[in-house]
Amino acid sequence: MPETTRRLFFALWPDDTVRAGLDAAGKALAGKRIKRVPAGNLHITLAFAGPVKADVAACLEQAAAAIRLAPFELTLDHAGYWPRPRILWLGPTHVPPGLWALAGALRNTLAGCGIEPEARGFQAHVTLARKFSQRAPVPECPAVTWPVSRFCLVQSVSEESGVSYRPLRCWPLEGE
Repeated sequence: MPETTRRLFFALWPDDTVRAGLDAAGKALAGKRIKRVPAGNLHITLAFAGPVKADVAACLEQAAAAIRLAPFELTLDHAGYWPRPRILWLGPTHVPPGLWALAGALRNTLAGCGIEPEARGFQAHVTLARKFSQRAPVPECPAVTWPVSRFCLVQSVSEESGVSYRPLRCWPLEGE
């Protein structure tokens, strides 16, 4: 019997306050005319592992537990639109050094566990809506301040109702 895989990625997973701010930003930017990403799925992907077997998942968890970085604050203050995938997103005008360091450490974690990291560079953003039809410039919205104190290993699960994301394990950012 073939070994099962789980589709995994590392992410910043918001607390309820940040999630409410992100959901409100999505409502303000996309309105009711488009299906937004469900509030429970809002996150920032840091490193995508893809489908992995149990031994690789264990490697990812062990390596993630060894990451020692300080907490940082992230301000999501810039809305954007990518026409090719038709995605409306919210991201930072300025990426804090702590976020670059965390994304880099997790890319190294993937490589250390035998996973080829994505070729495209890291771009911090929260996807607010998919299949978004941009006709005018994306309006700006109030900034969402995110005090980042942890990161998570998340599983992407396909269900009849759509895709949902489930945090499997989170690690605190406790400083160097």
